[in-house]
Amino acid sequence: MATVLITGGSSGIGLGFARRFAADGHNLVLVARDQARLDKAAAELHDRYGVHIDTISADLATPDGCATVEKHLTSTAVGVLVNNAGHSLPEPYPRSPLADEERMLDLLVRAPLRLTHAAIPGMVARGKGAILNIASVAGLLPAGTYGAAKAWLIHFSESLRRDLAPHGVRVLAVCPGFTHTNAPHIDTIPVWMWLSVDQVVDQAMRDLRRRKPRSIAGRHFKLYATAVHHAPRRLAARMARSRTPKD
Repeated sequence: MATVLITGGSSGIGLGFARRFAADGHNLVLVARDQARLDKAAAELHDRYGVHIDTISADLATPDGCATVEKHLTSTAVGVLVNNAGHSLPEPYPRSPLADEERMLDLLVRAPLRLTHAAIPGMVARGKGAILNIASVAGLLPAGTYGAAKAWLIHFSESLRRDLAPHGVRVLAVCPGFTHTNAPHIDTIPVWMWLSVDQVVDQAMRDLRRRKPRSIAGRHFKLYATAVHHAPRRLAARMARSRTPKD
């Protein structure tokens, strides 16, 4: 079984992927900033599934944090990389502090760029592998810097998918909508719109097997994505002014 490295793997969607891959018998490498949370997640997963789990405490919004994980990716046969670490900001641009904006972009753009670059040579040499980039349906609309970063991740994934397909490496952009994670709940969003982590993970694993370029869970978010794709740009911009779904 391939070893799976998951960033942001101690909670939320990242932990959901960790459970799924562990249930399938894969060994894991979990990356997050909080070592205590990593240790708790690793112990629970090992006790339940019996797989081997390594942890790496690293802040991927920093060059040193990325370098730590890159070293692991280049020295270990990691067969699946899940770029999941990320967060949004409570205030839109430019009301958020510039330092916070830069840190968010470092985490959402620079970290996946660097870690993917480190993982690709080994996967290509082995003739197999998979990269799952956790984007968002927010990336389908002009939705501030968060949406712009997720749009970059979607397009990056789709370009990389074409380039790596001849080498046996699959790439999938996972685009969740509103998902129940450890993030604060948004009371103004109707209950029926929310997805569970398992729904997002289940759909992503199906779409990975089907070699699809994007994975969108939930019929309502699939309809949303279709409407956005076909809507005139002026209408799409109006849609973006409302609160855009975020993972």
